[in-house]
Amino acid sequence: MNQKVNLWSKVVREKPLKTLQKFCDESRQWAQPTCFDHRTYKTLWSEAHEELSCVLAGELSEEPVRDRGKFFQRLATLYVLYLQIFRKLEEAYDQSVHPQKRRVMRQLLEGVMGRILELKSEMVENDFSEYHYMDDIIQDLKLIPPLAVRMSTLERSINRERKTKENAITITPHQAAVTIQKAMNPILPNPSTLKLAVQNNEANRRMRQEEYEDDYQKSTSSVTELLWQLEGQEMKDIMKDQIRQWFIECRDATGSFPDYPEEEDGGSALIYADKTPEQKSWEPTSRMMATKDRSEKEEMKEKGKRNKGKAKKEVWKNKDESKNFSQRHEMELLKEEKRKVIKVEIRKEVDEVMRQELANLKLAVDKEKSGKSKGAVKVLTLKSLFEELVQQKLLKKADHVKLKDYLGDYSYLGTTPLQSGIEPKPSLSDVRQVVALYAVLPLGSQAVHEKAPLVKSMLLVGPSGVGKKMLVHAICQETGANLFDLSPSNVSGKYPGKSGLQMMLQMVFMVARLMQPSVIWIGDAEKMFYKNVPKDEKELDPKRLTKNLSEILKSIKGEDCVLIVGTTNDPQSAELESLCEFYNKIILIPRSDYASRYLIWRELIRDNGGEVTSNLDLSFLTKISEGCTPGHMVKVVRCVLSEHRIQQVPRRPLTASEFVSPLAGVVPEFQDEEEALKNWYAKTPLGKRRCSAFLGKEGRDKETPQKEGKGGRKKGQK
Repeated sequence: MNQKVNLWSKVVREKPLKTLQKFCDESRQWAQPTCFDHRTYKTLWSEAHEELSCVLAGELSEEPVRDRGKFFQRLATLYVLYLQIFRKLEEAYDQSVHPQKRRVMRQLLEGVMGRILELKSEMVENDFSEYHYMDDIIQDLKLIPPLAVRMSTLERSINRERKTKENAITITPHQAAVTIQKAMNPILPNPSTLKLAVQNNEANRRMRQEEYEDDYQKSTSSVTELLWQLEGQEMKDIMKDQIRQWFIECRDATGSFPDYPEEEDGGSALIYADKTPEQKSWEPTSRMMATKDRSEKEEMKEKGKRNKGKAKKEVWKNKDESKNFSQRHEMELLKEEKRKVIKVEIRKEVDEVMRQELANLKLAVDKEKSGKSKGAVKVLTLKSLFEELVQQKLLKKADHVKLKDYLGDYSYLGTTPLQSGIEPKPSLSDVRQVVALYAVLPLGSQAVHEKAPLVKSMLLVGPSGVGKKMLVHAICQETGANLFDLSPSNVSGKYPGKSGLQMMLQMVFMVARLMQPSVIWIGDAEKMFYKNVPKDEKELDPKRLTKNLSEILKSIKGEDCVLIVGTTNDPQSAELESLCEFYNKIILIPRSDYASRYLIWRELIRDNGGEVTSNLDLSFLTKISEGCTPGHMVKVVRCVLSEHRIQQVPRRPLTASEFVSPLAGVVPEFQDEEEALKNWYAKTPLGKRRCSAFLGKEGRDKETPQKEGKGGRKKGQK
């Protein structure tokens, strides 16, 4: 019993939670809007701070929970609350025009984003599922779910239908479908004058944001150049004198020159500081480093980051902005920030020079011989590596698609089947949300990536046409990530031999790290882990990457904004344990439900030049397209909406019958194919735990999991 209490007692570690609370308390004062800020921004900022303070205080004071179900409800409730706070902070950040203030505001926003991802990870570990349904929590908190207008209109339609039944008036099934369809697609009134004014105001604020940001960037360049000219050389001279003095004092104290600190340890920043003569203490690096282990150095770095953030907050806390009516940037503050940046850059330059100077001193004084001269080494620049990868088509340009283009409706009643003992079916909207949490948010922000649970690799599983490749390209577009293609079909025949393979992977991951964020895409991911390689594919050697890529995956660290994304429609042909060991997250993409298909049909027709009118029965079209994937629907729409047909739309509106013939040539995804993928997923580590919990077994499977071979992983699957 004590084990169970410990398991469900705490949501996360208290230290990062208290850090977020401290940041919230301090930023309430320094980021308080001035009288010149927009009213909405002031209200949103105040509300978000108040809500965040309450949620954090409640989390830190929570008592242990014994029941796993109640613990999940707590997690899900916190998740929803943090999402609400995130949206308010995001909107406040969006409306602020002060360029420097926006940079500091973003820190709190990223802290909340990291907390959301932590909660999501805890929910997965607790519920053994990547998909979660919170419509009951949204209702309890009296929040408005997405597309609430459609739902309220549907409710009015149901009331009218009830009155119709009371009056004993019967209607046909087709008429009922049309009635519901009209409710799901209401004709919204034109925006009011007030709404248009708000929209114009927001547009003006965004123009001011761009103008102020452009002005800030220009000032940054000019100030940086000026500081380099006026103060740069003096900084260099001071640093060199301090380091030379350290050389001499170390030689006098130990009889030999010290080893120069490595750049990753901080370089000369470890051995000099701006101190008074009374405070100076030149200790040898070896002695200094001997007293500090790795954890202590990391703690010192973290403390430096916290002090730096606190200093920024103190600036804004006591800042008098009464004269800054326009909310443009502060020049003196900019100079102070740039001095720190220039000092870091100069320190790196000085380190290179002084390392060489130290090496020359050792050779001269200690009379060390350099030995045989080294042969010429070919220098590979980042530019040359980039060009090589582009030429070999290993580095590609991502398609211009956004995550919002991956259409799918929201699951309004996900908890209802759960209460009846039925496993709910996730919607395409749920898939979009999971991809945003595991890929877009961490890759889009280095700060969020460092705060969130580490996800190195993700596998998208689903039949052809469900949009797996589209999601990969959307991740790159949303985050600005580079797209590397290591699909077996793409690397076949390139860089042959063992040495060639190693060189190719080293180039890819070197450039991926240097130009992060980066996405490594592996299409037909099952081929790398084939149980039996088909005869017609043996020459392609699809498993040649498996060993080396697995080793490189282990080398990806928390600071590397690099994500491996695999896609497959045939996972059954792969070795399950090896596949699950390689991919941290496995996302099963379901068939599109009625609501998602309806939404996809409507948007596809509009995006391809068509017009949705009362002549086009979308309900009928949605019903007969059951089993069709979004890819099938795209082909059908493009087939019907030719250039000639688009020109005729104003005179001859579209009808559902025009889509029937092209749909007849589509081979849909049948129910047994979907069940086969579900059965496969049930054999994955997370799937087995979910099945055990859902079938009514004890929830202690998490504490004492059954033997899962190499595919079974501990918490976080790192």
